[in-house]
Amino acid sequence: MANKRGRVVGSVIRDNIIELLYCMEKSHAYELAKTYKKVFGPISIRSVYYNLKKGLEIGVFEVKEIQKVEGNFSWGTTAQRICYGLTNKAAPKADPKLKDILNKLNN
Repeated sequence: MANKRGRVVGSVIRDNIIELLYCMEKSHAYELAKTYKKVFGPISIRSVYYNLKKGLEIGVFEVKEIQKVEGNFSWGTTAQRICYGLTNKAAPKADPKLKDILNKLNN
């Protein structure tokens, strides 16, 4: 049997985002990035967006809702927040320690 060529589909960052979304149920990218930094360490917002986009392509994440937020932004008066959630293809490990950490952060 021939070995498959190319990159492996998996990603540590995407796996961590899956764990966060499992505990949070749904969230937008900026909130995920802030929480990721507190729990797992430094990450760029660009990496979060990339892994969310890639997760949508492979069917691990889905768009739960799109929110319009009013405010005084540098680009105008409205912003769009895309909230992501998990699909059945996602396989979270459901670590109870992570749930405890998130509960402590939210209190």
